[in-house]
Amino acid sequence: MPETPKDAGETVVLGERELAIGFRLIGLKNVIDVSPETAVAEFQRAMTAGTYSLLIASQSIRPRLSESQRATADASLRPLVVFVPTPNGEAETESIGQLAKRVLGVTLQVPA
Repeated sequence: MPETPKDAGETVVLGERELAIGFRLIGLKNVIDVSPETAVAEFQRAMTAGTYSLLIASQSIRPRLSESQRATADASLRPLVVFVPTPNGEAETESIGQLAKRVLGVTLQVPA
């Protein structure tokens, strides 16, 4: 069995029932169904737990967060926060360039 780095954490998914079911079907164990009423509290709990290295959250959670929470999520490397499109198809997409800038602090230049 391959060794995992000592600082490797777990992945957690926060999302609506449909999103949660999808991630459970691909084998993830730490999946939390959230409602509009519980989303912010669950997000904050996951951010401060200290056991997660990746937090995958439904895009619908992002607008519910305070500006401070959004800034913390955008700057966080542990856990790395990734927002995924909501099951109803509403998506606020982040390009690879924007993701690299946010996570790595580098700007990608693609030749035309």
